[in-house]
Amino acid sequence: MTPVPIYFDYQATTPLDPMARKAMEPYWDTHFGNPHAIDHRYGIDAAQAIRHARAEVACFMNADDDTIVLTSGATESCNLALRGVVAKVLPGGRDQIITVATEHPAVFETVQQLAGPMIKINILPVGPTGQLDLDRLDDVLDDRTLLVSVMAANNEIGTLHPLSEIAARCHRVGALLHTDATQAAGRIPIDVEAWDVDLLSISAHKMYGPKGVGALFVREGVDLAPMITGGGQERNRRSGTLATPLVIGFGAACTVVRETLPTDRRHLDHLTARLLRALTDICPELELFGELTHRLPGNLNIGFPGLPALQVVHCLTDRIAIATGSACSSVRSAPSRVLSALGVDSDRAATALRISLGRFTTENEIDRAVGIFAEITASS
Repeated sequence: MTPVPIYFDYQATTPLDPMARKAMEPYWDTHFGNPHAIDHRYGIDAAQAIRHARAEVACFMNADDDTIVLTSGATESCNLALRGVVAKVLPGGRDQIITVATEHPAVFETVQQLAGPMIKINILPVGPTGQLDLDRLDDVLDDRTLLVSVMAANNEIGTLHPLSEIAARCHRVGALLHTDATQAAGRIPIDVEAWDVDLLSISAHKMYGPKGVGALFVREGVDLAPMITGGGQERNRRSGTLATPLVIGFGAACTVVRETLPTDRRHLDHLTARLLRALTDICPELELFGELTHRLPGNLNIGFPGLPALQVVHCLTDRIAIATGSACSSVRSAPSRVLSALGVDSDRAATALRISLGRFTTENEIDRAVGIFAEITASS
């Protein structure tokens, strides 16, 4: 029997946690009611389960239940945040959106599409480790700024941004702050109050929940137009029948993460350090892209000089599941936009491999992977 490949692509998606799977099971068949049909017991039971799951999601990010809009995932949540705010812009009102060159396509491409006669966009550069220069942000923030969108943690290089400091600068001029916290969820604490963000997007499948469900936190008082209409669900912010089993799994995953996060983080820090030391022993010239300290637990973005990443991935297909960058961009052959923003030339960027570890990664898998990498680098 062919061995199962080692899974090192947790930032693309995580395995479903057993507790989330167990919580979902009854809602596929036994409790199949429509949560919006509350004239009978089937609908009432489903609605009560949704209410409980929403509370779990809210608790996970230190928010109130009624600030949570359930969506199909982080891409929809980001689109709803950005497009929903812009749709409320009045002629002559605030007209500037600011974001960062290293944002995920769900934000980066959406912001570009919003540019037009009424909306001006400002895409800020980053330093060589992916950090945003806060003084540069101050230079462009003014009383015309409507919205700033900065991700909590980068999806390729794991760089963490100081959201509370960014929020203070935004609010000083009356601008809103949105953060795509998709990659941060499940790896670092999410706290909308400590961060003081106005909008926050997450997705269940990046934090051991099911695919197809996510959430958008909307701070009370933020005016947001719906993108999807036709039923008035989610307090008129996102119409459509909720996928009850997925929402239940999302809530359960949030509870598990909240309870296990300190242990998970120590586990990831230990395994990441172990892997990086071993890979550096194999290849002293190994390049690490991004921040070394202000970095997402479990993330490594590395390059073996002179060894194209696509060649490495091809050699690893049946042995290690690994990525060359964002899962949303892996079908493209162009150099990583994130690494280009760091000033990494195309030859070095072509060597970049994203390794992402998770809750179920073991020391044995780390050691096995090191042996495989040693074999590949020796034969190249």
